[in-house]
Amino acid sequence: MNTRYMKKPSRATDIAVIGGGAAGMMAAITAAESGAQVVVLERNGYCGKKINITGKGRCNLTNNCEVADAVKNIPHGGKFLYSAISKFSPQQTIDWFESRGLQLKTERGDRVFPASDKAVDVSALLRAEMKRAGVKVVQGRARSIEISDGTVCSVVDENGEFACKAAILATGGRSYPATGSTGDGYTIAQALGHTVTPTGASIVPLVSGDTFCAELAGLSLKNVKVKAITDNKRVIYEDFGELLFTHFGLSGPTILSASAHLCDIDFGAHSCQIVIDLKPALDEGKLDARMLREFAETPNRSISNLLGSLLPRALATILPGLAGVDGSTPVNSITREQRRQIETVIKRFVVNIGGLRPVEEAVITRGGVSLSEVDSHSMASKLVKGLYFAGELLDVDAYTGGFNLQIAWSTGNLAGKSAAHYLL
Repeated sequence: MNTRYMKKPSRATDIAVIGGGAAGMMAAITAAESGAQVVVLERNGYCGKKINITGKGRCNLTNNCEVADAVKNIPHGGKFLYSAISKFSPQQTIDWFESRGLQLKTERGDRVFPASDKAVDVSALLRAEMKRAGVKVVQGRARSIEISDGTVCSVVDENGEFACKAAILATGGRSYPATGSTGDGYTIAQALGHTVTPTGASIVPLVSGDTFCAELAGLSLKNVKVKAITDNKRVIYEDFGELLFTHFGLSGPTILSASAHLCDIDFGAHSCQIVIDLKPALDEGKLDARMLREFAETPNRSISNLLGSLLPRALATILPGLAGVDGSTPVNSITREQRRQIETVIKRFVVNIGGLRPVEEAVITRGGVSLSEVDSHSMASKLVKGLYFAGELLDVDAYTGGFNLQIAWSTGNLAGKSAAHYLL
């Protein structure tokens, strides 16, 4: 036992939940509704701080899809999470929130948001549900989980020891450290003998050295086809939707999801490209026919000006240069070869990727507590009795679209029920 922080227990509960984020609050509510006395230890002044900034402040809280589709959108740990998501599915999540008074709406890509478009409504509801269920929230930063005879017996924070019969570790990962996710849970888990796989950024913007990215910064493209291609010409991810040019490279939904497949690339030794089809609705033949028609209708227009009828102005300005053509060239002077080169760039707009933005800017953390040491049917530790895990702390991560929060709800719900049942 760690005696550094040991004090005579002056506080006690059935279950101590460490972390008051999405997974922790769901776990606490579920455990309390199952009959357990529950305390949440949260280092911030209030629970749900990270929820408030998700989805650009709107909170994409789940995806209105079947269990199998949800699992398909979890590239790391999907098989492990099948049981948890089956027991608390996206539809059950929707029903859970709506039955408690939160109106929801489903948008493009089956993304589910609060009807108010306010993430704070989600966190406020969760806090109200904890209060209703009798959950006690204590502000404090957990330092360790103490065990006796291989079983959880207390949680230690800066104020002393909190005696408990079970503990749920739901501290989150390392993304957005300003919200309190600084990796404390990894240290606590490792001290108990758990393996923590290397952590890094996932669902994070991509960095490019291509100067045109800065020129296009702020430009959002919708309905484009995106492929991530490695130096061996292998397509490792493809998607359809939106992306955003930034001063450092690329961001937006398709790019964030693509980043989940680029985490293991050594960018010092290998190259990677994002290839964008700017006009996926037009095959090469239809695109060429449209270009020829517009060439014939306005032969004296510059090629950059003409492309402005096909593409956003900022893109139309730089694209001819990327094809090796002077943008001021009148279209009646454009050769067949030059036209083909321009069409190739439209269908294969290449952005060279040099790396990922830091984990502090990531939506979620890749890596975490090894899944081989956690029971997927209960979220219980296989090493310590009375210890349970929930949320981003685990070595799981999903694409954008509400799937990562669904992981939080499903694992939190399962951990809460399992911990309460353990006490019976």
